[in-house]
Amino acid sequence: MNVIVGYGGGTTLSYSLNAFNAWEGYHVAFNGTKGRLEHGVVESGGTAGASERETRDVVTTRIIPMRGTPQIITPDEGAGGHGGGDAVMLADIFDPRQAADPLMRAADERAGAASCLVGIAANRCFQTKQSVRIADLVTGLDRPDQPAMPPHTAPVPMPARRT
Repeated sequence: MNVIVGYGGGTTLSYSLNAFNAWEGYHVAFNGTKGRLEHGVVESGGTAGASERETRDVVTTRIIPMRGTPQIITPDEGAGGHGGGDAVMLADIFDPRQAADPLMRAADERAGAASCLVGIAANRCFQTKQSVRIADLVTGLDRPDQPAMPPHTAPVPMPARRT
């Protein structure tokens, strides 16, 4: 399955799902005016032929500045499922003592609805063979809050090189 989504701000999402591969995981890439960020995960539990000793997922992250030297970085991971993300998500939902999220990473009901609507629009597109606009599916849905983005003139924030 392949889906291309055009967002109002000019961003384009190209999504491909292969449900018959010999491994489970994902590869995501962000291309921008300042370069490219690539992140991939091969989940060991879903790899065909993986032995019980191979219990860790393989995680790779690479930053490629525009006309610069690529840099492989090691993302921070927490304990537990999905690199520690499951515990963070559950705390966001169920722990009333959870502090506010200053980076605005947690999705709210509007972001969840918007995500579902992209899938609904894709399915409608598959049925009709026509482009589908979210605004033609629902009305009155407020856009999710988003963090402020740095201006195009700001330098690319790079993690310190590990020695």
